Amino acid sequence: MSADRLIYLPLGGAGEIGMNAYVYGYGKRGKERLILVDLGVTFPDMDTTPGVNLIMPDVTWLADNADRLEAIFITHAHEDHVGAVGRLYSRLKAPIHARPFTRYHAQRKMEEAGQVPEVVIAADSYPQVIEAGPFKVSFLPLSHSIPESAGLVIDTPAGRIVHTGDFKLDETPVLGDAFDEVLWREIAKPGNGQPVKALVCDSTNVFSTHPGRSEAEVGPELVKLIGDAPHMVVATTFASNVARVKQLAEAGKAAGRSVCLLGRAMRRMIQAGVETGILADFPTTVSVEDARDIPRESLMLIVTGSQGERRAASAQLARGKYMGLSMAEGDMFLFSSKTIPGNERGVIRIMNAFSEMGVDMVAESDLYHVSGHANRPDLQRVHDMINPQMVIPMHGEHRHLREHAKLVEEGGRNALVVVNGAVCDLTGDIPHIVEHVDTDRIYLDGDILIGSLDGVVRDRIRLALNGHVIVNVIVEGDEPLGDPWVELMGLPEIGKSKAPLVDVLEEDLGQFLMRAGRKTLRDDDKLGEELKRLARKATNDEIGRKPEVTVVVSRLE
Repeated sequence: MSADRLIYLPLGGAGEIGMNAYVYGYGKRGKERLILVDLGVTFPDMDTTPGVNLIMPDVTWLADNADRLEAIFITHAHEDHVGAVGRLYSRLKAPIHARPFTRYHAQRKMEEAGQVPEVVIAADSYPQVIEAGPFKVSFLPLSHSIPESAGLVIDTPAGRIVHTGDFKLDETPVLGDAFDEVLWREIAKPGNGQPVKALVCDSTNVFSTHPGRSEAEVGPELVKLIGDAPHMVVATTFASNVARVKQLAEAGKAAGRSVCLLGRAMRRMIQAGVETGILADFPTTVSVEDARDIPRESLMLIVTGSQGERRAASAQLARGKYMGLSMAEGDMFLFSSKTIPGNERGVIRIMNAFSEMGVDMVAESDLYHVSGHANRPDLQRVHDMINPQMVIPMHGEHRHLREHAKLVEEGGRNALVVVNGAVCDLTGDIPHIVEHVDTDRIYLDGDILIGSLDGVVRDRIRLALNGHVIVNVIVEGDEPLGDPWVELMGLPEIGKSKAPLVDVLEEDLGQFLMRAGRKTLRDDDKLGEELKRLARKATNDEIGRKPEVTVVVSRLE
């Protein structure tokens, strides 16, 4: 038996939805040549990552082995697959391959991060082969909720891997590539006559028990809904779902309405579609300046913010006005989207704001949205079409991966749940975990990348939960000069004693300074610790909370 091995290592996306990054390797243990599939982001929330801009996979292990990295392959242009390319490229420095529409977005990410966009290379589809060390990789066209999505056919000396990326089985997708069963069955028959070694497969909709629906089914329903609306219509969807945006615009035109796009992400996606040739016949739109002068019953807005994002157009309209446009009683707001788990509060906040305005809402309806992911019966169909030796569920929370593995095993095939950081050996007939690497998260905080263990976010959460007290004292030699003064942030002004909290703290700390020994007053660290302890105790006595305390000792020599 060869000492070479074929491994699979997820650094993100396995045990979570988002932040996708999957490593494949082939060679002797510890010396495998590597490729990376996708390099995406996930998004922060105020509860766990306040103030953070973006969250990315920790690629430290891969960066430490960057001399073994042959290439990076990006399956499609969703942020959770391409969003970290620019920020993390300097640590990896390998050629990036993507289909043209995806390449357009990857190059923009590179430019925004000050990287050279030309390292992103346009790739043709299967059967074109890209050689990367021991790997021969082809882009498999497939349908998803963004144009030019692709799976990967990865040939290795140990066998063929089919990495699905995000996909659905849609034979009439409106835009992009239709599901081609003949092609899928062709890739299931490698030239060596052996079965596909492993199917590494999207797990997002494994709990949806009905077959997936086609994007083409949405258009007629949108035409009817918008045609019957008496007042202004505003619709939101994922900006990246260019096919849906096009269908919304066409439905607006069919109803005799002028259509206006609101939101930078929406306009950018449409521009990308036009420049890459995906969108040859997008309906004519009007500028926001012209939209302000169009009668409400003759206007349709297509806006960003389907997931409740606070800065997006939907949320700003819910707060009153956006770029001179506002909602009114009797208008209709359509969510042509599904709320991603975790975003419910933001979406409900927008819905309630519109409800208070008297706006009629249409939301969470299968008539006006279809998913971009394969449902349970579709996954079973793919298992049967590809007929691999083993299936490795990916792209899902742990419950999705586990349920997908159960589904595979019910069909009589081997499956294994492989989470972030687990190195899975695919070489034999049965997959097994052979080792683990450290994986975590990297945060984009402002313009700086920080690690999750750096303590920045942890300290920010503590400040948010506990409030902050700043204590200032001036010392000359071993004598305090004057009284300490205190500043509060995020704390009640009046405590149990009915006196201002600042006064209570300054009184207690001042008394301590008067009785403190010379040794303490000469030692800034010891003095600071005592003042911090007393400030926390006094605050807890007054308001029942122990704040974060910063002591500033100014010493006159």
